[in-house]
Amino acid sequence: MSILIKPLVTEKVSALNESGKYGFIVDRKANKVEIKRAVEKAYGVSVASVNTMQYGGRDKTRYTKSRIISGRTPGYKKAIVTVAEGEVIDFYGGI
Repeated sequence: MSILIKPLVTEKVSALNESGKYGFIVDRKANKVEIKRAVEKAYGVSVASVNTMQYGGRDKTRYTKSRIISGRTPGYKKAIVTVAEGEVIDFYGGI
């Protein structure tokens, strides 16, 4: 089971990067201690704190020629990780 699914690269989270906070989409069953260990292992930084948020899926409806298609988007868990002072996570290092 992979705890870190993908990093968040949005305008709002990119603004937080300057203050040492980074966003990740994580496994819904992962707790803060597991997220902290996974970030420290993957990026080689020391984590000061972890804040998590649960997002439920939302209903979506699409109207087509033949019928109305209804469904739900999947829910997910988001983690905002604060690294220690002076440390940086580089998401674009491998490009």
